[in-house]
Amino acid sequence: MTLTLIYEDEHLVAIDKPPGLLVHRTQLAAREEEAALQLLRDQLGRPVWPAHRLDRGTSGVLLFALSAEVASLLGAMFEQGRMAKRYLALVRGWPAQDEGLIDHPLARDPELPSAGQTMLEAQTRWSVLDRIEWPIAADPRFSTTRIALLEAEPLQGRRHQIRRHLKHIAHPILGDATHGKGPLNRAVAAYLGQQRLWLHAQRLTLAHPVTGTALRLQASPDARWPASGRVQAENRRLPTKRRPA
Repeated sequence: MTLTLIYEDEHLVAIDKPPGLLVHRTQLAAREEEAALQLLRDQLGRPVWPAHRLDRGTSGVLLFALSAEVASLLGAMFEQGRMAKRYLALVRGWPAQDEGLIDHPLARDPELPSAGQTMLEAQTRWSVLDRIEWPIAADPRFSTTRIALLEAEPLQGRRHQIRRHLKHIAHPILGDATHGKGPLNRAVAAYLGQQRLWLHAQRLTLAHPVTGTALRLQASPDARWPASGRVQAENRRLPTKRRPA
């Protein structure tokens, strides 16, 4: 696999990570032979350090440092929230409002029961970009399924923050095996011809850790997202009759 570079200088490199690719190898996925860190290292012919993480299923902007010193600077910036992150997410249902702020503390480790864990401050801003209706009968009461395309901005970097927060407001991300609904995820995968987590890191904005220059790193979602002509055309062919609110 050849990774798509979206930015490169003597200190940093950013890639457009495809969905399903690990950031780095772990014991939990010991059988996986490919990971972004190793692929990028081999592609550039030099060591690289990941500045942050994306879930395996998440696609989009992933930033690496080209030295341990720059990696340390970036780590402090991420920890202090001195950058802005914007994601696209396809979620179940239509939110009643066009935008909102989720202010809901999260347990440090999402893999463990929340009871007894330290609860960390977490806020996520979100806004609706589009409301869609697909001819998917995941619920026997309805012949169609409502989907919303959201832009989400996590104000911290808690693990699985966007996924957990959107589940908290009853709009889980499609394809999320942990926080979503299995029957709907399977129906969406069959409809779109792809099983994946529909979460994309679209933009990362920060000051360059060495030069101070403003950086705006962007990666467009792939053609299978609802903005693609194929999905838009299918949506336009749907009948205009809507379900009761």
